[in-house]
Amino acid sequence: MRTSKLARATGTLFLLAALGAAAHADGDLTRAQVKADLAEAMRTGNMLAAGESGMTLRELNPQRYPAPVVAEGKTRAQVQAELADAIRTGDIMANDESGLKANEENPQRYPARVIAAGKTRAQVRAELAEAIRTGDMLASDESGMKLNEEHPQRYARARATTAAEAATASNVATQ
Repeated sequence: MRTSKLARATGTLFLLAALGAAAHADGDLTRAQVKADLAEAMRTGNMLAAGESGMTLRELNPQRYPAPVVAEGKTRAQVQAELADAIRTGDIMANDESGLKANEENPQRYPARVIAAGKTRAQVRAELAEAIRTGDMLASDESGMKLNEEHPQRYARARATTAAEAATASNVATQ
C-alpha cells in the first residue's frame, strides 16, 4: 500500500514536470513582441471584455475602435468574366431542384474537363516496390506508424543504401 502511494506520487510529479516543460516550450515570443501584441489588441479592441459575456471590446463598443480592414473585392469585370466562363463550362447550378451543376446534368452540351495526366502503371508499381523495400508503408495496426518506424532493424540496410545514393547524387550535383 505504501509503495503504491509512493509510485502514484512519483508518477504525478513526473506528469506535472512534463506538462510544465511543455508549457514553457511554447514561449517563443520576446517581451517586446508580447507588449506590441498587447498594444495592438488594445488599439483594435480585440481583447475580451470584463465579465462573463465572452465578447471582445470591439463587439461591445464598435464606435470606439477603427473599422476592421475589409479584404479587397473583385471588380465587376472580373465577376462578369468568371460568370461567362462558368456558363461556358456548365459550372453553374442547373435550373431545377436536383442540386446538380449544368455540366453534370447534360454533359454532352459542355466541353469535357481536362484531366491532368497521372502516373503510369509502371511508375506506380516502381513506387510501390520502393515503399515495400524501404518500409515506407503504414503498419497494419492502429499505431499510425510506418513499418520502418515500427521495425527499424528490418529496414536498416535500405536506409543505408538510400543515404549512400543521396550522398552520391549530391556529390555529382556539386561537381
